[in-house]
Amino acid sequence: MFPHRKHSALALLLICSLQQEADAFTTAAQRPNVLSATTSTSLAVEGFGPSAAVKERPTTGDAAVIDTSLTAEEAKKALIDLIPRMTGNEEEYQAVESYVNLLEEKYSPVQTIDFSNLAMAGEWQLLFSTNLTGKPNRKLRLRELVQKIEADGFGGSLTNSAQWDYSENEESTFDSTGSFNIKCSYKINQGARMVIDLDRHELRPANGSGVPSDVPAMVALLNRAIPKEMFDHNDHAMDTTYLDADLRIARLTGSKHEGVRNIFFQKGQLKIKPV
Repeated sequence: MFPHRKHSALALLLICSLQQEADAFTTAAQRPNVLSATTSTSLAVEGFGPSAAVKERPTTGDAAVIDTSLTAEEAKKALIDLIPRMTGNEEEYQAVESYVNLLEEKYSPVQTIDFSNLAMAGEWQLLFSTNLTGKPNRKLRLRELVQKIEADGFGGSLTNSAQWDYSENEESTFDSTGSFNIKCSYKINQGARMVIDLDRHELRPANGSGVPSDVPAMVALLNRAIPKEMFDHNDHAMDTTYLDADLRIARLTGSKHEGVRNIFFQKGQLKIKPV
């Protein structure tokens, strides 16, 4: 089960809020002006998008029953079908947990670093995180959140990019747009574990876009909307617990986010609508 207070499902960017304890599972094309952002990760958390619905997740309920004889491909299809339709009830979260557990049990890791790098490299769109918390803010809309991995032997770079729209007040249309990039480097140890170091944050308004009048306040909203393990990669590592041509499941390990799961899909394989 997912112990929690409030919850959110990041389901093709249709987000409701989710908070759970870490051991939930059993097993713009050009570069305009760049604003470097020094941010605090201790702020209260807010969810994605103006239309996100925040629901209380039930605290009781029997574990969802799925067919454990499913193949990995069948479990993957069921998981991808479920996530966009999630409404926030306990059975849905238990089903996600069960499908992920099944995929992880059936997964046979790639044995060589070259093949692992080939499979891992690319742009991965976040579909679901077990580590989003809080309420939405109508000033900020995230249109997508993508993790780009560039592998180079036993190291490489990892960049989380959030495409955002920002309104100076809750009554108006969005005044500015752009991207927020969280740039990291990583090294591989203990098999395929990625030990990640945060390098910097970059706020990039799009060409022709205005710049938010209060940049620190806007970055604080981004900090609250983006899953914590993606906003600040310090003090944790990432294991790939399932990987194929278009689906990737990552398990976080470390003092801050032990057991958190992120579910990614290859960018461009699914059409998503901003909230």
